[in-house]
Amino acid sequence: MCATCGCGDDGGAVITLAGEGSHSHDGHTHEHSHDHEHTDHDHDHVHDHSHVHEHSHAHDHTDEHTHDHSHDHATETITLEQKVLAKNDLLAERNRGWFAGRGIVALNMMSSPGAGKTTLLVRTIGDLAATRPIAVVEGDQETMLDAERIEATGASVVQINTGAGCHLDAEMLQNALTALDPPAGALLFVENVGNLVCPALFDLGERSRVVVISVTEGADKPLKYPHMFAAADLVLVNKSDLLPYVDFDLETFEKYARSINPGVEMMTVSATTGAGMDQWYAWVRGQTF
Repeated sequence: MCATCGCGDDGGAVITLAGEGSHSHDGHTHEHSHDHEHTDHDHDHVHDHSHVHEHSHAHDHTDEHTHDHSHDHATETITLEQKVLAKNDLLAERNRGWFAGRGIVALNMMSSPGAGKTTLLVRTIGDLAATRPIAVVEGDQETMLDAERIEATGASVVQINTGAGCHLDAEMLQNALTALDPPAGALLFVENVGNLVCPALFDLGERSRVVVISVTEGADKPLKYPHMFAAADLVLVNKSDLLPYVDFDLETFEKYARSINPGVEMMTVSATTGAGMDQWYAWVRGQTF
């Protein structure tokens, strides 16, 4: 179980390269070999799984059934959380160095479920693939559905199924990169698991973080999920074609978002109709190391 967010870790993530067999990374075994020269990006996976719990359960089973549990759970949880995030941050820096060495721009796409990330990526790939190589890492708890949609565009894609996990982390991405092997100079989109909470805590080594919200979700989302919007480099308000039919006030949303993150960039788009997408593409082209 993840000490940071409480999500399950039942056997680890399963990574599948679209069009090929599955690659199980519970034991970090790869059924394929990629010879990567990772300069300043040592992929040594040191796992300290020695979770020692000194739980002295002195149960005095009297008629009143009094339990004297002297557990400092708060201290233990904070210590484990710090260890989880410290390890993740180290691996994220290795990923960042690996991207920089290959000139790969990685964008971490985050949103709640159903905001339209995959539709946005399908359209983006169709419009930008002629200008540079594009690769995608898909994150979902189960299924290959989104990876299959991306594969149909012709882009290279690998699927990470997190099982009970609610976010991607730097180690999952590191393993996915081994399977995906994006070419130098590629644009890499990482579509995180649909969740407005935990993905904000885990640095993947990305160049920028993009939060996608749809107009069907309500303008108060930045106030309800401040950590996500505080972490964003860009907020994309998607499904603008539905604005006439829903109660979503763009001005109010922008005010709330900027109260959390004053310098965040914001754009309104429709991945369905293409409205506002040129502005998004210009922003993507401007992302360099």
